[in-house]
Order: sequence, then C-alpha cells, then structure tokens
Amino acid sequence: MRIALIGGTGFVGGYLVDALVEAGHEPTVLVREGSGSKLQRADACRLVEGDVSSADALAETVAGTDALIYNIGILREHRGSGVTFEALQFDGVRSALSAARDAGVRRFLLMSANGVKVPGTPYQETKYRAEQAALESGLDVTVFRPSIIFGDPRGTMEFATQLYRDMVRPPLPAVAFHTGCLPGSGDVLMSPAHARDIATAFVNALENEATIGKIYTIGGPEVLSWSAMLRRVAAAAGKKKLLLPMPIPAMKLAAALFDWLPVFPVTRDQLTMLAEGNVASPDELTALIGREPLGFTVENLEYLTGRPETT
Repeated sequence: MRIALIGGTGFVGGYLVDALVEAGHEPTVLVREGSGSKLQRADACRLVEGDVSSADALAETVAGTDALIYNIGILREHRGSGVTFEALQFDGVRSALSAARDAGVRRFLLMSANGVKVPGTPYQETKYRAEQAALESGLDVTVFRPSIIFGDPRGTMEFATQLYRDMVRPPLPAVAFHTGCLPGSGDVLMSPAHARDIATAFVNALENEATIGKIYTIGGPEVLSWSAMLRRVAAAAGKKKLLLPMPIPAMKLAAALFDWLPVFPVTRDQLTMLAEGNVASPDELTALIGREPLGFTVENLEYLTGRPETT
C-alpha cells in the first residue's frame, strides 16, 4: 500500500517509517522545509516539503495514496512560532481529514493519547476533539491511545532518555514525584509501551477491517511507579540513584511561577496529567501485534548509554 504519513520525522515517526517499509508499504512523508535529513529511511520514502497549515502540501502528500496516518503531537507550546496544541493536534487533523476526503483516501489512522478528555488540559482536549472529528468524518478511522512511549530515540528525544538526562545523569538526587502532600503518598503510575510495538500495531491495523471505528487504549506489559521507572533507568545506566520525594502540589507552585521559562522542565498542565497517571492494559496491544509487548526493562533500556537494544 501507498501510505501518507504526517509526523514522520520525530521519535515515533521513525519507527512508523521502519515498520511501513519492512511490511512492504510505500510511505509518502510530509516534512517541514529543511527537515528531510531527520527522516529515518528517507531513501525508501517519497518526501513532500510543507506543513499541516498548507492545503497544497497536504493535497500533494495524500495524492495517490491508499491510507493516511496522522502522528503529530507536542508536549509544550511555543506560541511565538505557531506551535500550539490547537494548531497541530486539532486544526491539523481536520485539515488532513479534508485532504483525505478530497483525494478519495478513506483509511485514516490517528495517534492520540491515553487519558484524553473534555474538560481537560489543552493537550488532552485538543487530542480528544481530534478523535471526535476523525470518527465523525465518514472515513474508515482507527484511533490509538498509547500510554507513555519509550525506545531508542535515534537522535530525537523520548521519555526514558529525558529521565536519564534530567534526573539520573546529574550528580543530584532524582525527583520521585507522588500525588499526595506527604512523602510516599500516592504513586504516579504508568504503563510504558515500546515505540516498536506501537508502530507494529499501526501497520497491522492498516488492512484489518475489524479495527475500523475502534479506539485502542495501549499499554505495555507492566504498570510501574515513577520511582520504579527511575530505578530501571538508573540500573540501565549502571548507576545507583538517591530518590528525593517530591509532592506534585508543591511542584505545581513552582511551575506557577516559572513554567513560562523554556528551561523549566515541566508545565502545570504536564504535572496535572502526571498526577492523573497513565495506566493502560497490555491486552489490546498484545492482540494487535500478536505477541507479548516489549517491557520497560534494563535490557530494553540499554540504548541510554549508547549500547544497541538487545530485543
């Protein structure tokens, strides 16, 4: 199949390109001007320069394709550059849906996120509204809501790499978030899923009619606390790390003063979502990929120190 991919130069996008090519598909990838060098397997793709605000670029991207994957998502806005949740996570999806309809492309796969809702944070609300727009579009839509995603970032950035860079590598105690006001009160829980498994789920769903109209909530094989994930990251890096309990309400007070600074590590909205947790069953992912998902293990985190993954 010829597959249009919007959001192919980032962390998960690279794995999507790999999975599409390995399955014998022909990706057409929309890339921002000058960003083609960031694309994994660019030699196996047709590249279209432009962005999701350009109707012409979208039309060229979907022309002659059989399906469209929308994989754009951001964690932080940069309003001065036009990088907003509304523009990229909602308006972009609506524009892509319109381009697909105009080109006669019926199959549409959307990357969403676990925990999206209305009302919620701007991140959650725009993702949720994008889901509704897709499901009500009349196209053959499948939505994926993954928990946190990890894997070798290959020059980009991802969750475990950021934990290592910001909390494990520095010679200071690592911050162990908890939801209550007292130390150890209320674990922050997540179900990390490997990017390779997420990409496989997308590719396997492409020609599976049973996935049309479905929303898949995707988690890895374990539910882990924030502290447990920090310990796994530290072990993968060959380090022992002292953990400093940090109540999220206290961190929110600091964020209220400083999260407008680009160097501040988290925003108030990110802390709100962190406190809500990010847990999902592995059952739907297992069914989609036909095997046990990869776990957030020391072996699967070896990329943190430059060693290739063993899986």
